[in-house]
Amino acid sequence: QVSICLFLCLSWGSCCPPSCQCTERAGAKAVLCSARHLEEIPKDIPQDAVFLKLDTNSITRIPSNAFRHLSHLEELDLSRNAIEKIDGAAFKGVAAGLRTLDLSSNRIRSIPKEALLMLNAKLRLANNPWHCECALQEVLWEAQLDPDSVQDITCHTAPREEYVGKPLLQVLDAGVNFCSVRQRTTDVAMFITMFGWFAMVITYVVCYVRHNREDARKHVEYLKSLPSTQNPAETISTVL
Repeated sequence: QVSICLFLCLSWGSCCPPSCQCTERAGAKAVLCSARHLEEIPKDIPQDAVFLKLDTNSITRIPSNAFRHLSHLEELDLSRNAIEKIDGAAFKGVAAGLRTLDLSSNRIRSIPKEALLMLNAKLRLANNPWHCECALQEVLWEAQLDPDSVQDITCHTAPREEYVGKPLLQVLDAGVNFCSVRQRTTDVAMFITMFGWFAMVITYVVCYVRHNREDARKHVEYLKSLPSTQNPAETISTVL
């Protein structure tokens, strides 16, 4: 067994993960880890892998630099998992070389835009419980979506109930702009905040003026009450 493992390591450049099968496809290395009950991405995937199938497992997260050592990777299949979280640097190191990335049929509600920076791959995002908002709209603007699956990107949740259950592309084609809605909300919140500060300043100034007037009135009354041989009006005029 040791000699067989050594032979495989020498021929493949590294040992194949025990839960996967390493083979060749069109003269390139393919690592097949489909339906192997995996809960995380294997650490020992051969560095010269070109095709990697991790579909139909129980993976819940794609951490940062998960595939960074796979500089030859062109096709990555992560469909039919339980992925809920994708880190911003999940595809760092492989984004430029990937031709296909399949994230369909997972539990993804949102994906950070930075995770798809420099990504030239054809992207499949169908059949996920997406929350339709500005962040997802920005991802769709920048990503190269697979045209065969784009209609299956539907709004599981949305700012307005009327969008729920509808294909996101249909909602956007109808003229909805989630980013402008967020901008208007931000502008309104800023206006309310500024108005609140302005009202506080005005209130302070009014109270300050009233307080000074009251002090001045009391001072004048005090001066009037003082015994004097001068005409009270002349005394007040002198003081003022």
